[in-house]
Amino acid sequence: MPTDPKQVLRAHGLHVTAPRLAVLAAVSSRPHATADELVELVRAGIGSVSRQAVFDTLGTLSDLGIIRRIQPARSAARYEDRVGDNHHHLVCRACGHTVDVDCAVDYRPCLQASDDHGFLIDEAEVIYWGICPRCRDAAAADASAP
Repeated sequence: MPTDPKQVLRAHGLHVTAPRLAVLAAVSSRPHATADELVELVRAGIGSVSRQAVFDTLGTLSDLGIIRRIQPARSAARYEDRVGDNHHHLVCRACGHTVDVDCAVDYRPCLQASDDHGFLIDEAEVIYWGICPRCRDAAAADASAP
């Protein structure tokens, strides 16, 4: 797969446009950003662009597998350009900070369901939930304050 954004778009049969390139750049620079955050990044990069154009581009790029859309429970959809591997995510319950976590090397229990019901499983979406260090430290500081 080409890594040049223009070649990536062309390889998927898409026209190269400024909004598409800006969306790809925004997703790359800010993994796990929400669509609203990406709208602001795209506008900062190219100026005026409609919210709908960014949302449509995110949908198209996700549908084609150029970017990945994740949606943790009770959270807005988030986007990343790390595709083609079976990685997972850690999400902070307090602030929503999201980070990638690699799947276990060589042994991937997440791809071995107790009953596959005849499916050939090739991907699993695993989300680990917890409290990030920043929120944990803030809670500890609040608890120790007079």
